Amino acid sequence: MEIAVVDYKGGNVQSVLFALERLGASPVLTADPEVLRKADKVLFPGEGEASSAMEALRAAGLDLVLPTLTQPFLGICLGMQLLGEHSEENNTSMLGLLPFKVQRFVPDTHHKVPHMGWNNLQALQGPLFTGLTEADHVYFVHSYYAPVGAYTTAQASHPAPFSAAVQYHNFYGVQFHTEKSGAVGTRILSNFLAL
Repeated sequence: MEIAVVDYKGGNVQSVLFALERLGASPVLTADPEVLRKADKVLFPGEGEASSAMEALRAAGLDLVLPTLTQPFLGICLGMQLLGEHSEENNTSMLGLLPFKVQRFVPDTHHKVPHMGWNNLQALQGPLFTGLTEADHVYFVHSYYAPVGAYTTAQASHPAPFSAAVQYHNFYGVQFHTEKSGAVGTRILSNFLAL
């Protein structure tokens, strides 16, 4: 099985590659459109901020390539957010695959921004969460979020509910870091590879 990881010169890519290798995969880090089109699975890990990531995708022509992919595609953290239409983070237009607008968390006396640490998942739906329950926890680091909508396949709260995972056709996204979420994250990556 050919696994491609999108290379947009962002952070956190190496830990995703290591997580996939621990599952027996041999992922390729690439920005080559043909390699991405031919891969059996594509992952888009994200760390950083929306406008820089979109600028890098546009410079490589990947903003036009990624939406045309037909194989299972998994966006992680910022990689999930970029599937939406727009982000409040630096007023950024994104890939437009899902009808959500990314918003910034509003801090209060009990909830700091960024939302950082372990949180449980709720309202689990879809194949990524096979074998998991609402008692399972994953690791988040983010200041922006996608609201809950028809595309939401898992939720978390900080304090109000937000999309912890989304899906539209072959495009999946998780707001949390699978590669930092222990056995639960490994199970989600394994479920993705089995799609």
